[in-house]
Amino acid sequence: MSNWTKVCPLADITPDTGVCALVDGKQVAVFRYGEGETVYAISNYDPFGNANVLSRGIVGSLGERPVVASPLYKQHFDLSNGECLEDAEKSIAAYQVRIEAGVVEVAAA
Repeated sequence: MSNWTKVCPLADITPDTGVCALVDGKQVAVFRYGEGETVYAISNYDPFGNANVLSRGIVGSLGERPVVASPLYKQHFDLSNGECLEDAEKSIAAYQVRIEAGVVEVAAA
């Protein structure tokens, strides 16, 4: 059974952008992908720049993969699983996310 943390209403997240939330004591980057209700959550920590900045990254896709490009050194992280496309050894945590009554919620890892 997961503990879910309420982040914010989905309507508060501009499409193709992210917000940062504190989930179980960890910074989590929550992204709204496109205009619909597709939402992803990954660690906010950029292992290349050693900073919590991924929620400020550029959201897009590489092929069929939804990604965020780090605002620091531009590495791409897959939003669905946290994999770094340039260096799989630097992959980050991905979190379960859901929308309940219009509110985005993230599960603690």
